[in-house]
Amino acid sequence: MLGSTRSSGRYARLTGAAAVLGVLVAGTAAVQAATPTTAAAATTHRVLFDNAHAETAGNADWIISTSQPDPLGQNSSPSSETSWTGAISSWGVALQKTGNYSLKTLPSGSSITYGTSSATDLSNFDTFVLPEPNVLLTTAEKTAVMKFVQNGGGLFLVSDHTGSDRNNDGSDSPVIINDLMTNNSVDSTDPFGFSVDLLNITSGNPAAISDSTNPVLHGSFGTVTKSLIANGTTATLKPADNSSVKGLLYRSGYSGNTGAFFATSTFGSGRVAFWGDSSPIDDGTGQSGNTLYDGWNDTSATNAVLALNATEWLAGATSSGGGGGSGTCTAAQLLGNPGFESGGTTWTASSGVITNSTSEAARTGSYKAWLDGYGSATTDTLSQAVTIPSGCTTAAFSFYLHVDTAETSTSTAYDTLKVQVLNSSGTVLSTLATYSNLNAATGYTQRTFSLAGYAGQTVTLKFTGTEGSSFQTSFVLDDTALNVS
Repeated sequence: MLGSTRSSGRYARLTGAAAVLGVLVAGTAAVQAATPTTAAAATTHRVLFDNAHAETAGNADWIISTSQPDPLGQNSSPSSETSWTGAISSWGVALQKTGNYSLKTLPSGSSITYGTSSATDLSNFDTFVLPEPNVLLTTAEKTAVMKFVQNGGGLFLVSDHTGSDRNNDGSDSPVIINDLMTNNSVDSTDPFGFSVDLLNITSGNPAAISDSTNPVLHGSFGTVTKSLIANGTTATLKPADNSSVKGLLYRSGYSGNTGAFFATSTFGSGRVAFWGDSSPIDDGTGQSGNTLYDGWNDTSATNAVLALNATEWLAGATSSGGGGGSGTCTAAQLLGNPGFESGGTTWTASSGVITNSTSEAARTGSYKAWLDGYGSATTDTLSQAVTIPSGCTTAAFSFYLHVDTAETSTSTAYDTLKVQVLNSSGTVLSTLATYSNLNAATGYTQRTFSLAGYAGQTVTLKFTGTEGSSFQTSFVLDDTALNVS
């Protein structure tokens, strides 16, 4: 009823078994979702190498092939490091020859994305390799990388020494990697548990720790004993910030939390590897005119084994765990009781919110969710937890909203409805929209938002209606959906 105040009689009708709890308990609502397939079950491990951040500036040549995004365009059956052109072509060729990897390159001029329809979007890959980036990642790119890892992706960070600003833009790889970890919109509180040291260590052969069960040091490609420093750096570990961080190779004379030349960690459902120098992945071949060093085949180290084992681990090939883009996605509508016709089931709501009262008409059927409308200070909530499969590149969250109000102002939002996405801890990840008495209109209007960036996560979709002390505003919802594909 336009502009009318809700009758208190609706409370009496809902005090029985049909009433719903008024406290949001994230994660307790029933979840109807497809179960994602993990990367460990996949037959092909998908790896994306970055070339969008000046990886070929100066003498650098950190590409697996000049054919981008697909190295098979240069040679579809590579047999040696020279089959593809690039200083890290050996890395790519070695993976390709196993038959278990699908490799692509993010070309120069592109941007890192997660949850888009792009063929090089991170959601299509299990592992992302950043081989000595020389351009700061944008805010959107950092969000994409962090969500990719958080959702189960593998991130391989290769640094170089401080002062290795190959394109003279004021940022080198230690600064860029530290910026990613400390200045992003997802988690800037030392999420991986380490920071890159601003050092230039001229030489050394960092040794592996003794750990016979570690899959990076003892993987299917062999056993790691030593690596190589040829003007590189190390990392300082901070296990108090992330207990999963682990140093695997250390600069001579160092151990524990200092001098880690190669380290691994986890974040969310994903995995991270850090290497303090790009010289170990350099195979000495590349584009004409570059001065390169063959660290890949250096006999004083086992760099090739380390790179390959770590890639395998990051892709989830050696144990359970998935890639941020892993899994299949069956087209489906994921929300339970989307039109509220089952009454107070699946959703968690304030008392009286899910109703078949005729005072406000449902869009379809008899039931809808009616937040506020009392003409007094009121806060109503409605929420449902849902898991978005990690293989889904489309996740369209939609609902029909009708707003009517007794407020007369045409400029002041006295009463509001917030639409938010929360994580399993109840932290707000995003406020999708805020509606108010100023949005009052006849009938229902469909609202749609993309949640593709939350693929691989269990999130809570929450509506919060807040009404002032006088003049009612009713926020009425019906026919919700979360369609994925």
